[in-house]
Amino acid sequence: MGNLVAIVGRPNVGKSTLFNRLTKSRQAIVSDEAGTTRDRQYGKCDWCGREFSVVDTGGWVVNSDDIFEEEIRKQVIIATEEADLVLFLCDIKNGVTDWDMDVAQILRRAKLPTLLVANKADDGKDLYSQYEFYKLGLGDPFCISAATGSGTGDLLDKILEMLPEKSGDDLEEGIPRFAVVGRPNAGKSSLINAFIGEERHIVTDIAGTTRDSIYTRYDKFGFDFYLVDTAGIRRKNKVTEDLEFYSVMRSIRAIENSDVCILMIDATRGIESQDMNIFQLIQKNNKSLVVVVNKWDLVEDKSQVVISTFEQAIRARMAPFTDFPIIFASALTKQRIFKVLETAKEVYLHRKARIGTTKLNEVMLPLIEAYPPPSVKGKYIKIKYVSQVPDTQIPTFVFYANLPQYVKEPYKRFLENKIRENWTLTGSPIHVFIRAK
Repeated sequence: MGNLVAIVGRPNVGKSTLFNRLTKSRQAIVSDEAGTTRDRQYGKCDWCGREFSVVDTGGWVVNSDDIFEEEIRKQVIIATEEADLVLFLCDIKNGVTDWDMDVAQILRRAKLPTLLVANKADDGKDLYSQYEFYKLGLGDPFCISAATGSGTGDLLDKILEMLPEKSGDDLEEGIPRFAVVGRPNAGKSSLINAFIGEERHIVTDIAGTTRDSIYTRYDKFGFDFYLVDTAGIRRKNKVTEDLEFYSVMRSIRAIENSDVCILMIDATRGIESQDMNIFQLIQKNNKSLVVVVNKWDLVEDKSQVVISTFEQAIRARMAPFTDFPIIFASALTKQRIFKVLETAKEVYLHRKARIGTTKLNEVMLPLIEAYPPPSVKGKYIKIKYVSQVPDTQIPTFVFYANLPQYVKEPYKRFLENKIRENWTLTGSPIHVFIRAK
């Protein structure tokens, strides 16, 4: 189970700089891969063999010049509801502002582990200013410089010390976990209720170790899986206006703890930026995907033309990853609900697919010979052999070449597409690596 750390603070105290420093080890991988947008709001940090997720709340505030302090305050409250630990960032050069005092009060009330971080302590003289921060009532300030990295190692040690240790779930291994995600009001709860139906007794609930992810074991009609339900009972706070940020904070956990994500899209609204945000979270975590267009019963024109236009629009927005199933369903009328489960199960199996090395080479090598990688600086690239790496989270293929560094992204995508054409791996992401033979 991953832990979630949120960075909060006024504008220009260096939240993004700290975020980039914490996620540095992974950021390179996250952003250089094709198709992941270079959004800087969510990333993973790896320290001393433990991994946790980091959310930069500053990335969510619209037009950052004239920020409404109210907006940031809302985000602080959402962050305290969803995160396991809050890093409260202040600027040691500016000292404590009234706004800092306000936020400190929210954080003290939330009774959530909070680390007070005084940033921009670039030289020794700045350290004398740290004592002012004791008046925030949040304990010892950690003096760091996110820009130069001084003090961040100690900070990370402290973060690990304060994060709850992973406690084992009572979940059986080898049983797929499906998460239903989507914007608020896309019909997630209706879909889960439609799956579970009235016969609640067949279903057992196991509360996850993460804050309120509820795992529902579903075993009937020949299915056996856990539903990761994010719609866990939560106190309804007055902060639901900031839906964008809220829906992403809610989805992070469910996505990280699942194998297959069922992304719900509202047929009456089409694809919105929030859907794309959640889709990018799914991609970054390498999860399999099933898209469900819900509320299909409300669409007047259900002709094949409309369906295919809708499908094309969805795939166009989510390119280059387009190989995933789209189901038009209605949670209310239970139309094609069963199909959603069947598809999720298939997609999970594709995730576990193994392709024999002989077969891979028989199919792929002639294709590569017909379309070899373009030569670079007069050097010809030869790919001699391909195999699938065993025991990986998602299907991973290694192509052995004489000059792997010259094989560029477009050609890797060509290889991925050829693998998808010859074997059904619908819904599952694929990794393609080129290595020196």
